[in-house]
Amino acid sequence: MSVADKIAAELDALHADETSPGMAAVALDLARAIDSTDVLGAKAQAAHQLRAIIADLRRQAPIEAKGDAVDDVAQQREKRRAEARERAAGG
Repeated sequence: MSVADKIAAELDALHADETSPGMAAVALDLARAIDSTDVLGAKAQAAHQLRAIIADLRRQAPIEAKGDAVDDVAQQREKRRAEARERAAGG
């Protein structure tokens, strides 16, 4: 998988096209530049700039509510209760 592919996936996960489309485009261009050159100095400079842009995009990304272990247990408990209610109702 190329650097551009990995950056595109990360940009997608960060919803960067929604929050900062210009920076997302620059990040993808830098990733493509890294993939297209064998000049180590150019790769290093592009990687340095790319790292900074990705860090900014991570800070701007919307916060997603992801459940923790307690939420998982609560969801499983609710699922079991719903199944028990369904069985008790004759379904």
